Amino acid sequence: MSGAMTSKTVAITGATSGIGEVAAIRLAEQGARIVFTARDETRAQATMTKLRAANGAADHAAIIADLSRLDEMKRVGLELAALPRIDVLINNAGALFNHRRETADGLEMTFALNHMAYFVVTDIVLPRLGPGARIVNVASRAHRGATLDFDDLQSKRGYSGFAVYSKSKLCNILFTRELARRLPEGVTANCLHPGFVATRFGDQSGGLMRHLIRVAKPLGAIAPEEGAKTIIYLAAAPEVEGVSGEYFYQCRIDTPSAEARSDADAKRLWEISRRIMETGSAP
Repeated sequence: MSGAMTSKTVAITGATSGIGEVAAIRLAEQGARIVFTARDETRAQATMTKLRAANGAADHAAIIADLSRLDEMKRVGLELAALPRIDVLINNAGALFNHRRETADGLEMTFALNHMAYFVVTDIVLPRLGPGARIVNVASRAHRGATLDFDDLQSKRGYSGFAVYSKSKLCNILFTRELARRLPEGVTANCLHPGFVATRFGDQSGGLMRHLIRVAKPLGAIAPEEGAKTIIYLAAAPEVEGVSGEYFYQCRIDTPSAEARSDADAKRLWEISRRIMETGSAP
């Protein structure tokens, strides 16, 4: 086991499968303690077994939560903030839904899980992040071509699963951009496109979208090990120390779409997200 992350604590959302699980295991192998979120206790225990095999000396922990709910996002944030320290926060949990679903808070499910969970957990954990801490947000190249309708962020006026997912990934990049601007000195935030990865992603989307994703995966998808490389790089590599507000692909800085580089949209999304977090419901 390499000691590059020894004595460091990595918090990661969505680590029971795919690139999230691979990243957690590889960082544990480098010496890190992993604290991860999961929706299912059985899957959490399976991941825990792998983490203990990778690094049995660390006190790994799981938090069972539904990150589509604002109260659960806040609970996860508070549980993470109660840790003695957090060196890396990886926001990874997300999904694509073929049909529009609404949460108990009145939020569209994709927006809630893929964007608001990133925002809320990070906001609560932020005071616990000291100099040298890193925030890693998993975005996607799917953001290209997407634009945000700030009068309809909950996608009530027409719904297409992939289009709404693409908008949520645009939100991830805009969030990272504004977050980096607001962070205290020494703390960094970056986002990434992992590639089209052969994982469980999309399996719960339902309908035609689920079928298309399953057909496409064997044709051009990369393995989770490959897809997790940029997450691991941003979490642990000395080369990116001090780098903040960037979008990465294949462990290199890439240029996102023009919409993803809008400072005005990044600020507006931040302010709306803050209001949602404080009021507990959709605007």
